[in-house]
Amino acid sequence: MSALGVAGGVLQAVVIVGGAPLLLGLMRQVRARLEGRAGPGVGQPWRDLRKLVRKQSISPRGTTEVFRVAPVLLVAMTLVVAVVAPLVTTASAVPPVADLFVVVALLAHATVVIALAGLDSGTAFGGMGASREVTVLALVEPTALVAIFALSVPTGSTSLPTIVGTALDDPQRLISPASLLAAVALAAVIVAETGRLPVDNPSTHLELTMIHEAMVLEYAGPDLALVELGSAMRLSVYLGLFTSLFVPWGIATTASPLALALGVVALAVKVGVVGAGLAALEVFLAKLRLFRVPELLAGSFLLALLAVTTAYVLG
Repeated sequence: MSALGVAGGVLQAVVIVGGAPLLLGLMRQVRARLEGRAGPGVGQPWRDLRKLVRKQSISPRGTTEVFRVAPVLLVAMTLVVAVVAPLVTTASAVPPVADLFVVVALLAHATVVIALAGLDSGTAFGGMGASREVTVLALVEPTALVAIFALSVPTGSTSLPTIVGTALDDPQRLISPASLLAAVALAAVIVAETGRLPVDNPSTHLELTMIHEAMVLEYAGPDLALVELGSAMRLSVYLGLFTSLFVPWGIATTASPLALALGVVALAVKVGVVGAGLAALEVFLAKLRLFRVPELLAGSFLLALLAVTTAYVLG
């Protein structure tokens, strides 16, 4: 544990928790502008969270502790990833946890606890959303592992800080065929895991098409605020990891205040640009039928496998 890692972990936690709702507001604002609407403003998600926190928390009759602790676990697991992943700095606050397999497992477990909460609610829509979410999870997690593993082949390590540091030292690897294939595969994973179009529509409340929203329909008040914050944090963490792996410039390599400030600004700018681009793309996309989603995710898995094969052949 180094001073750079500790400073980076603290800054990353603050930036992700404070900036995740703003990223969500920015993406909604971009979509609104492209659709010819004024939009509610970038700060609206924070105002929504503040309103939810002031309301009463209600648990459906018959639910267990699984339903009540799921929002806390969602935020906690995502926060751990935000602290240990190389987002602002190339060092990690807890290096053993900043491993490819550990990070992907933590993000997957955050999805699982919400799916269990959906089942625990005992409603038809909760069970439907949970089954769909677990199906998507089973398809995207191998893709995430294989795509990032393709980047670890030249470094000989699955440590995310090592992968990012090697990319900074040798930028040509970022435009290699293996890296480009892995980027496309990981982009599909991010779209599916965060419930964005064309896999899921985050703004819909049509029950028969929902995936994520169907699992959290029974939440209210502070619990719903935690769920919304956790979902926004997951989106920010995924986009932060994507930019760190494929566009690592600006990330801090020393513990100087200037380097850390530059790392925070670079993370905010890169995630904001990627998020705005994703929101702009969603305007021109329609939601896929549920039975077509596996085809999309299977294609991304094949790209990830091709990336690993290319990395071994060219490496």
